[in-house]
Amino acid sequence: MNEQQGNILSIGRQEFDRELGRLEAELILMSGLVEKAIFDALQALKNRDIDRSQKVINEDDHIDQTELEIERYCIELIRRESPMAGDLRRIVASLQIAGELERIGDYAEGIAKISINMGSQPPLKELIDIPRMGDKAVSMLKRSLESFISRDEDVVRTIVVELESEDDEVDDLYTKVQGDLMELVKSDPDNAERATYLMWVAHNVERVADRAMNIAERSLFQATGQLVSGSTMIDTNPE
Repeated sequence: MNEQQGNILSIGRQEFDRELGRLEAELILMSGLVEKAIFDALQALKNRDIDRSQKVINEDDHIDQTELEIERYCIELIRRESPMAGDLRRIVASLQIAGELERIGDYAEGIAKISINMGSQPPLKELIDIPRMGDKAVSMLKRSLESFISRDEDVVRTIVVELESEDDEVDDLYTKVQGDLMELVKSDPDNAERATYLMWVAHNVERVADRAMNIAERSLFQATGQLVSGSTMIDTNPE
């Protein structure tokens, strides 16, 4: 390879790296949108702010459109660049993470719709544990995106272990919320409808934490080539 050919390849690599950076930036933007959606949906529920709930629903279209644009961009990069190894894993992981973020946006929209369905009714019980679940789930989401951005195997593995512990905490809170609500229904069956609303909300928040775990696992795939299925590691790197 002569010097001119080397320069051309170098320029091509630099341009590809810029495009991968743009893809990463779009994912960070989308993550910010869904984090805000979850926060706004839970605040609107707590404060019985119907207008804010409706805004969350309306803004979900923006999240959906962003996911679609990322999907198209990933497909175009694969078609045009025919990436291999780490570059291909980075694009595939980005595509999968965008899908996870879109689903988290749907959970926020679902919470907002539940809030509207509740109308002027106050929540059956004071909202303490559900917002705590929400804070932990959003924190997990932030950390999972950090692991994706780092692309460092040791960093990703450390974050995955930490998130597994935090996911257990969210699950414990979810179980507590369910138990508390069932006790209220047992004490007065007329509480069933309002209890069901809050159970749906808690379920959606618990699923946000699960999706954050999925994102961390996709980050591990990007960094190592290993797919995670539960506790099973599948190495996709050829020997």
